[in-house]
Amino acid sequence: MPLSYPPRHRRTRRIRNALFAVVVTATTLVGCSGSDGPEESVDAFLAGWRSGDLHAVGFRDPTGARVPAERVTEEIRALSGELADQPPTLRRSGEPTITRDSAEGRISVEWTLPGDTRWRYERPIRLARAGDGAWQVVWEPALVQEALLRGDRLAVRRVAAPRAGVLDGAGAPIVAPRPVVRVGVQPSEVTDAAGLARRLDAAFRAVRPAITPPVDLSDLPKRLKDARPDAFVEVVTLRDEAYRQIRDRIYDLPGTKFRSEKLELAPTREFARALLGSVDPATADDLTAKPDVYAEGDQVGHGGLQGRYDERLRGAPGISVVTERLGPEGTWAPTGTEVFRKDPQPGQAVKTTLDPAVQNAADAALRGERRRSALVALRISDGAVLAVANGPGAAGENLAFTAQVPPGSTFKMVSALGLLDRGAVTLDGTVDCPKTFTVDGRTFKNSDNFALGKVPFRTDFAKSCNTAFAALSPKLDANGLADAGRALGLEATWNLGVDAFTGKVSTGGSPAERAAAAFGQGTTLVSPVAMAAATAAVARGRWEQPKLVLDPVPGQPAPAGPQLTPQHVEPLRTMMREVVTAGTATALRGVPGKPVHGKTGTAEYDDNPANTHSWFVGWQGDVAVAVFVEKGGSSTESAVPITARFLRALA
Repeated sequence: MPLSYPPRHRRTRRIRNALFAVVVTATTLVGCSGSDGPEESVDAFLAGWRSGDLHAVGFRDPTGARVPAERVTEEIRALSGELADQPPTLRRSGEPTITRDSAEGRISVEWTLPGDTRWRYERPIRLARAGDGAWQVVWEPALVQEALLRGDRLAVRRVAAPRAGVLDGAGAPIVAPRPVVRVGVQPSEVTDAAGLARRLDAAFRAVRPAITPPVDLSDLPKRLKDARPDAFVEVVTLRDEAYRQIRDRIYDLPGTKFRSEKLELAPTREFARALLGSVDPATADDLTAKPDVYAEGDQVGHGGLQGRYDERLRGAPGISVVTERLGPEGTWAPTGTEVFRKDPQPGQAVKTTLDPAVQNAADAALRGERRRSALVALRISDGAVLAVANGPGAAGENLAFTAQVPPGSTFKMVSALGLLDRGAVTLDGTVDCPKTFTVDGRTFKNSDNFALGKVPFRTDFAKSCNTAFAALSPKLDANGLADAGRALGLEATWNLGVDAFTGKVSTGGSPAERAAAAFGQGTTLVSPVAMAAATAAVARGRWEQPKLVLDPVPGQPAPAGPQLTPQHVEPLRTMMREVVTAGTATALRGVPGKPVHGKTGTAEYDDNPANTHSWFVGWQGDVAVAVFVEKGGSSTESAVPITARFLRALA
């Protein structure tokens, strides 16, 4: 029987209707996340999570009730909390397993946390087949993270790393957690703010050693007036030992409040302060300069070793992700659930050569000095820096290492070595010491205008005769002084682990300049640590670079200097001993212990001869020392007494 076909226009209409039905069905399946399998619904859900648009996905809750896509979008963002602006990387893990009208698959979630930390986990995802055959995602908060409940959110917390210490030469921590007391005032309990400020000021000024700089209470009344009635208006943080000195004077004052805690501190407030630096809460400048490194509340090293090695000492912070929930007061509070943790990496210690006993003696020696000052002590046998003190108090820069000042007559140690090396002088050879000596129209004189006449060179040295050295300067050729200085390590490139000025020795110049340079004036500049190292070289017989930072090793040390000629350096040692026994440093003659050798120095620093720095360099036993007092005047009035206090403390 022949086949019968409908008319052409009817066949065309049926084909169009069939195609339309296919298109409509396809559109419905996409809108409900339907397909032949649930995997496409999972993929659509993951794409929508990332983009923030889930309209292409159908949802139901665990009871089977329909959930609008908009609500799921809002809940995912709310649950993501502090991570909401950085959606995770999402992937489907394998193919879902289908059981009749339900299916279960797995998804991989990977968040990028601060510090490029990756947090990855897998979650099961359930799907249900709708009546039209479309696969719908079963929505619940645990789909984002298993610990989350409706109303929770994820929060990221930075986990601070334990800060490592700066160690002394024996490997013990110098900076360690030590008790402090924060002294504050509660405004609501104060009736006489000005009177309270006066009584607090009197108490703080009674602390010994003195608080430097003094606590400024001039604005305390205004601060109390501007603060909330129940605020803790901080006045000062005191070490526990300082607080105990004045506790009875301030504890019962109206409004005073006290908070005990621990801070990373050196043994005393002044202990090598300028060298070590400090550890303080991150400042606004810190946060602005390194927003990817520091966070509010971090402890940051400022200045000195703490600043230079901050990255090593602080380690690397960890990351914790916790869940939070709104509390009754409308603020987010931790639920106590931690869902991810990357432990911090503790800091690494910085080991130094410092000796606490020697450092304490150095700090104590400078304690009463109100002018800027410095004391450096080295161990002669190995060049280890034992103490680096700067005054006054705990304030000021590290003059001990960075000062660039004329050495004054301490440089006669260098000049004498140069003259002895050239055979220009001997211990008992006669060298005239007139009251004045003129070179190219420039007249040089001695301190207090003394004259010795024709005396042995050893006497010129012990009494520090400027005119004798000015007269001897032609015997040091143009480079003679620089050569002697370099043999003692001046101008060398050092690797101490901190910045240090190693000196600049006058070379060449006019006859008048060379005459001035012979007794430490002219254009020669040094630092206390450079002169301490030069002095140790004389005592040892050879210059070696000082050592301060042992770990991490700061770099290849400067090469050792030449062996000093014994028949030349031994007379210099003899003369430096006579400075103490019969010269300008006789105040050190009675210091207990081994013989003291040294050289005093008074250095003019401008065109007014009355303006002078004060110096002493020398050694006792295995300890070499350099003392400098800015604008200190005569060395016998400042540098020598400081040295005496230091050496007596070590005895």
